[in-house]
Amino acid sequence: MQAPLANRLDEILNTPYLSRVRRNHGLEHATLTILSRSYPGRGLTGHSDSAGFWIIGNIPPEAVYSAVQEALARMNAGERNLAVHPNCGTNFVTSGILAALAAFVAFFGAGRRLRDRLERLPLAAALSMLALIVANPLGMALQREVTTSGIPGSLVVARIETRQRGRWMAHRIVTRG
Repeated sequence: MQAPLANRLDEILNTPYLSRVRRNHGLEHATLTILSRSYPGRGLTGHSDSAGFWIIGNIPPEAVYSAVQEALARMNAGERNLAVHPNCGTNFVTSGILAALAAFVAFFGAGRRLRDRLERLPLAAALSMLALIVANPLGMALQREVTTSGIPGSLVVARIETRQRGRWMAHRIVTRG
């Protein structure tokens, strides 16, 4: 039997709005993973919301369409791991928060003099590095359990729109379900 807090978290994460954001976020990651194999070294980024997601990068619209369809099919076939991506903002936020907390702990109680603070600098660096080591698996776990979903469920692609501003292309993937 799950603890009451875990039950409440599940209820929150599975509200219609958050469920859509998490499923779109997972599909965004899967799409980026597939695109990065076809376009290695190409600068790509994404952003998800409840209505779909964006893929930003100079990729032909046909390639985006194909990657989204492949990602959705593979996720529906059980490849839930495609929803977790090493370059997700969740990982970066986790790293930043843990490193900042480690530095705060290291400097807590240091005197007001510059020398007192400088003496704590090696401790702050060491604690921050430990925090970054812990942050990597923690960020991936947070993605898997909280910020993404590898189960698209009834999610379908309604349309894909491509916009170009100067030399940048932005692809809007609108979803339903």
